[in-house]
Amino acid sequence: MLTLLLLVVAAVLFISIWLNKLSSNIGIPTLLAFLILGVLVSSSQIMPIQLNNFVFVQNICTVALIFIMFYGGFGTRWSTVKHIVTEAGLLASVGVFITAATTGAFCYFILHWPLIESFTLGAIVSSTDAASVFSILRSKKLGLKNNTAPMLEVESGSNDPMANMLTLAMLSLMKGSASGGSLALMLFMQIGIGVLCGLGIAYLASLAIQKINMQGSGYSSLFLLAVAIVSYALPDVLGGNGYLSVYLVGIIIGNEDFKEKKPIVNFFDGINELMQVLTFFLLGMMVTPAALPKDILPAVLIFAFMLFAARPIAVFGILTPFRKYDFKQMAFISFVGLRGASAIVFAIICVSSSSPIYHDVYNIVFCLVLISIGLQGSLIPWAAKKLDIIDHKDNVLKTFNDYTEDSSLQFSMVEVTEDSYMTEKQVKDIRLPKNLLIALLVRGKEHIIARGDTTIKAGDKAVMVSQAYKGSEAIFLEKKVKPNSRRIGKRIADVPSSGIIILVQRDKESFIPNGNTVLKEGDKLVLLR
Repeated sequence: MLTLLLLVVAAVLFISIWLNKLSSNIGIPTLLAFLILGVLVSSSQIMPIQLNNFVFVQNICTVALIFIMFYGGFGTRWSTVKHIVTEAGLLASVGVFITAATTGAFCYFILHWPLIESFTLGAIVSSTDAASVFSILRSKKLGLKNNTAPMLEVESGSNDPMANMLTLAMLSLMKGSASGGSLALMLFMQIGIGVLCGLGIAYLASLAIQKINMQGSGYSSLFLLAVAIVSYALPDVLGGNGYLSVYLVGIIIGNEDFKEKKPIVNFFDGINELMQVLTFFLLGMMVTPAALPKDILPAVLIFAFMLFAARPIAVFGILTPFRKYDFKQMAFISFVGLRGASAIVFAIICVSSSSPIYHDVYNIVFCLVLISIGLQGSLIPWAAKKLDIIDHKDNVLKTFNDYTEDSSLQFSMVEVTEDSYMTEKQVKDIRLPKNLLIALLVRGKEHIIARGDTTIKAGDKAVMVSQAYKGSEAIFLEKKVKPNSRRIGKRIADVPSSGIIILVQRDKESFIPNGNTVLKEGDKLVLLR
């Protein structure tokens, strides 16, 4: 049983990688493919176990959302988003409340649902999905005008806590276990404890990262993995909102400078992708396809109302007073409010809470998310073009911490010998290729800034600076000169090679060779091919 399950899981992961490539080519949002894959696997019954326990799946998805929320903060570049944090924060809080209230009113007055159930549904679908939005923006590399991408990143990455709190509040009312005063206290505790725990854990974690030698990025990654778990669990135990805490911890730590940060970002990027695949796949498996037709109509009606009324009311109502966003930009921000995995997870919370509900909330929310990601998500590039919101000079990846500027620099060092053409010349008189600059001269223990009138002397080490190479054609190989190798005792110029030997490591010495360098047994050669 276990072996078969592992084989199925491996097959699903391989298919997910293939779907990621396929969806990028044909324009279908990647996460939609994972959702549909879950439905197909469930209906085909090829899994050795059947998932029909909402509580079990809710627990798995809760853990997945912890890491998705943490990475949502960890991967956000504060220097890019700080100019719009007020507007994005209002959209993530007040905007979610407005969306929930208007959608609930629609379900109550138009669809004639019970009052509490109507506003519970509104709360469940009130947040937007960062993973869905940015999987599309990143795959299409859509640069957007006037800080639109950072605003969408912060809003969609931080609005799940508000939707989660509203959902829990409505479920309490539905069970009759809460009053107005107790709900106000609960919301205050959720926000207050969540913020305090987030700030406190972020401070201690940042201090630990700076002071403690983790001895490698692997242990640093494990440390932050534990920090993410604690960031959710501690405030949740104390009555606070764990998602709010974990997002704050992520955004604070993610914008700290610490050793080996880039491999850690790559590690969490992989964890985030895995959690998204797991969440959407599991949520798809929980659906019974035969039961969907009766829930499609209410899902379409609610989706249409949210797209054309609820979301625009929230966006225009909040952003118009700032007077710096034109109609087209607000219309695009409104259009990009996709519903995603968090809405389905909150629907699972509703179904497994034993609250008295009269409609198939899970299937309705599933259909709504399917339409939102499939139809609305596919039209995002078209909407950006029609609304003239695309900025071809900007890069949406700048919003993220793993973005590297195109102008990143590379440093190298050249030793100036007696017979060098640079000896006893001023820097301004040396003809260098374009984009190559002498930045520093190391003369003994002295470091000299290389200005135009600085004279270069024999024995100097000239530090050269140029733009870093971004191409993917070059491959670096490492080979060792083994005993009885034909290279031993021969010049590099006389030995055929599969690439250019650019570095020789001999004993504890490393040097750049030339054609006359004689190779010895044990040499390690770095080749460029």
